[in-house]
Amino acid sequence: MMRTTTATPQSTLHAGGEHSSSFIELTTVLVLGGGVIFAGVMLLLAISLSKQRLVNTKLWLIGGGIAFPAVVLCTLLFYSEWLRPAWRPSLPANALVVTVKAHMWWWDVSYQDTQSRLHFVTANEIRLPLGRPVYFALTSEDVIHSFWVPALGGKMDMVPGRIQHLLITPVRQGQWRGQCAEFCGTQHALMALDVIVSAPAEYEAWAKAQAQPAVEAELPHPGRYAFMSNHCNFCHNVRGMPDADEVHGKPRLGPDLTHIASRHTLAAGALPNTMQNMHHWITNTQEVKPDARMPSGAERIPQQELEDIAKWLSMLK
Repeated sequence: MMRTTTATPQSTLHAGGEHSSSFIELTTVLVLGGGVIFAGVMLLLAISLSKQRLVNTKLWLIGGGIAFPAVVLCTLLFYSEWLRPAWRPSLPANALVVTVKAHMWWWDVSYQDTQSRLHFVTANEIRLPLGRPVYFALTSEDVIHSFWVPALGGKMDMVPGRIQHLLITPVRQGQWRGQCAEFCGTQHALMALDVIVSAPAEYEAWAKAQAQPAVEAELPHPGRYAFMSNHCNFCHNVRGMPDADEVHGKPRLGPDLTHIASRHTLAAGALPNTMQNMHHWITNTQEVKPDARMPSGAERIPQQELEDIAKWLSMLK
């Protein structure tokens, strides 16, 4: 079973990826360099105010306004290019492929492991093995989004109709917070995700469990019947149910819920994953996340059935 971890604050100052230290180094250089330049300008201002003498205007314009900025900016350009991760035209042999498709306002996550041959779908949370290269294939279903987990790697836009790629290698175990970094609508601020990095053996155990259907989906339960009778399965897939994968030949419109109880949060980071919050989320969806495509259950589903659905979903581990 995965250990419960506490998410590290969303910051580039907490390096958890192979190239994250480069971002910290570049940030430090920019901040310190900017501070030195600002101090120098203030010193020149003080000197100019204290001495009543003419200065060579042309010399200061050429030196301070053209030559100095050109040298500094060119130096920063070459320095940042030297720190930038090298472009990889092909994947490392042992890379884990994770496809992330952004929606308004949630994340569809698909794993393709060439080593274990496992393929499965989850949502709104990513788990990775320590020390293994991970190839993120990034795209969008609707508008432009941006995938950004500051502690692990750089930021990459997610554009409809295109697949962008991002290659990272986690070097520290932990739980790292990510966020959509491109304004994508009214609930952009509530489009987060956690990335959990664990030891390879722990990740493999989790992946094997995720690739299996939900055992609880095959067992009789009032919440299962309420889920089906209210057509929640038209938008959400739960592997193990009779109509898993597709409904009437159409892909699902909402997140995969097969093992939703194993995730740390609900609604793309909006709420901690507890049964009480599960009930609140499906009952008052538009209150928690206005303009989300899922209607509030209170508008159409009896309260007892909502409670049953919440209890059943909280069993899907």
